[in-house]
Amino acid sequence: MTNLYKTFFTSTLVLGTITAVSSYSWMGMWMGLEINLLSIIPLMSNSKNQLASESSLKYFITQAIASSVLLFSMILLEMMEMYMISNYTTSALALMSSSLLMKTGAAPFHFWFPEIMEGLNWINSMIMLTWQKIAPMMIIMNTTQQASMITLSIITSMIIGGILGLNQSSLRKILAYSSINHIGWMLAALTINSSIWLSYFLIYSLISFSLIWILKTHNIFYLNQIFLQKNPLVKLTFMINFLSMGGIPPFIGFLPKWITINALAAINMPLTICMVILTLITLYYYVRTMIPTMTLNTAESKNTATNKTQFSIWWINWMNILALILCTLWFNLI
Repeated sequence: MTNLYKTFFTSTLVLGTITAVSSYSWMGMWMGLEINLLSIIPLMSNSKNQLASESSLKYFITQAIASSVLLFSMILLEMMEMYMISNYTTSALALMSSSLLMKTGAAPFHFWFPEIMEGLNWINSMIMLTWQKIAPMMIIMNTTQQASMITLSIITSMIIGGILGLNQSSLRKILAYSSINHIGWMLAALTINSSIWLSYFLIYSLISFSLIWILKTHNIFYLNQIFLQKNPLVKLTFMINFLSMGGIPPFIGFLPKWITINALAAINMPLTICMVILTLITLYYYVRTMIPTMTLNTAESKNTATNKTQFSIWWINWMNILALILCTLWFNLI
């Protein structure tokens, strides 16, 4: 695909998300989601990679089903409002929540997400992990009132994201299950405050970008490639980003979880305790990954990265380390 086509489809991808988020009508939201879907399919597909083409087809079918259910629930709500029928409002809202959670990749509607991630390159993986979650989550925040379904999705996302990520060796699948776990946290943040959700999403996107940049630069796709990596800089930066993704202080990944726990504890203490306990499962496979990285001894090699790339990687990773300290000082001063 030429750069012109990539620029065009990337622009329409952004346009679709903005349309869905800023629309005041059901049809406008649905159209924005469809523009977004039709834009990312050409970016995902690759004639030279059969797995990428297979992933794009799976993604299209899954999202088309979710879009159909979403459109049906929107029409149902409009008809009930038109004829002043309130008997099936709860069912229609449940259908809408299910379709939006499916688009996000939240459990128990997550089955498509890891399989699709496995066939993508790192740039498309970054889009799937971050940008593609914006529109569905914003619509969930602004429209649905199904607190029980959202709570169920939060708990199942954290269980699925933790347990199924334990036996994975592919970094793309590990990041997919990690993302499902983080979706649980972001859904919890949505129920509290849009500002908390935005803070969580931005920090999660920053950490994901930093980690994927390192993996893309060194063409790493599996854990054994990290374990046998001869460059100590790659090992160190990978460890910093993984620990930050797990939410371990003093890394920046701890900040959004800290804010979410602090706000959620005042509203729903049982859910907060459940989330903290379930996060330990995810934290286990983050830390478990670090042990072979530190203990396996390989001969050091000369760093082949350019000075500019090396400086950029170090800058982002030092930001991961120092950002929490700076944020703490800032909040104490204001």
